[in-house]
Amino acid sequence: MGSEPFIAVRKLKKTFHTHEGALEVLKGIDLEIDRGDIYGIIGFSGAGKSTLLRCLNRLESPDSGTVTIGDVEITALDKTSLNGHRQKVGMIFQQFNLFDSRTVYRNVSFPLEVAGIPKARIRTRVEEILELVELTDKINCHPGQLSGGQKQRVGIARALANQPDVLLSDEATSALDPQTTFSILELLKDINRKLGLTIVLVTHELEVIKYACTKMAVIQDGVIIEKGDVRSVFLNPKSETSKQFIKINDEFLKDFVVEEGGGI
Repeated sequence: MGSEPFIAVRKLKKTFHTHEGALEVLKGIDLEIDRGDIYGIIGFSGAGKSTLLRCLNRLESPDSGTVTIGDVEITALDKTSLNGHRQKVGMIFQQFNLFDSRTVYRNVSFPLEVAGIPKARIRTRVEEILELVELTDKINCHPGQLSGGQKQRVGIARALANQPDVLLSDEATSALDPQTTFSILELLKDINRKLGLTIVLVTHELEVIKYACTKMAVIQDGVIIEKGDVRSVFLNPKSETSKQFIKINDEFLKDFVVEEGGGI
């Protein structure tokens, strides 16, 4: 028998109640993620991937099922215990979610201030993280002075402030150009190597999964329909959704092939 997974999701269900009626978004998710993996979750819009991610730190509370991280079943925690546990689960977002009125330093220091960390320790920690994400020279800048990639690096630094065990990435590269996306994925891989951090990466971009992740799951209509090593899914896709993603990706790349003597 192998070791227990670091993150275990069992029979997870979530329904949203709208004016138009009940919308069942997650329909019994089962998922296992090993410690230290960069795990990708891919699906088309509306598949339920972001809701699943938000259930991992209970920004959304599921209707039923369990989420266990390490030896803690977070779906069983009361509000006080959950607040403490969330400090060990960092999250980065597509739209950065930075405070425009705060400097880079104060954006990164915010979760440490909330946690009641002494000021001297906050400064040491912030400087350490900004060095890791290569933003030391931007410490006194405001978000409006930064590029999209730099803003996302601030978001990553803030997510790392409390030394989490898990980093959740919700479409974190979707608003970035390809070159910046590459640099952010390189940063995440570097963080994974240096800190041994488990990263769960939700995206609809196949190339992101292919470049950054070790294992992956495909979600469709609130159900995991395929999962495994990234290489095996790419080489031998079993679900129609996986085949469709790969076909779209291949067609897109074909459109940008420059023929000899020609141009794009």
